[in-house]
Amino acid sequence: MKSQIKVYHPFAGKYDPCTPIAEKSFVTPPQLFFDYQPEDLKQYSPKEALRKGTLWPDLFSPYESKRE
Repeated sequence: MKSQIKVYHPFAGKYDPCTPIAEKSFVTPPQLFFDYQPEDLKQYSPKEALRKGTLWPDLFSPYESKRE
């Protein structure tokens, strides 16, 4: 499976008054990487699926809060 975290470097123009930001990142949802749902995907137990919010581990995307 591909990484869900994507990183890019914003464009900073020659006369941009702000200091350039080194890099930014964003998270893409895992369902973007599936053309169709394959048969026989591995499944969580019902209790674990309720905790994770999905039945299939391949479609799980953890939420990481930016608050400290």
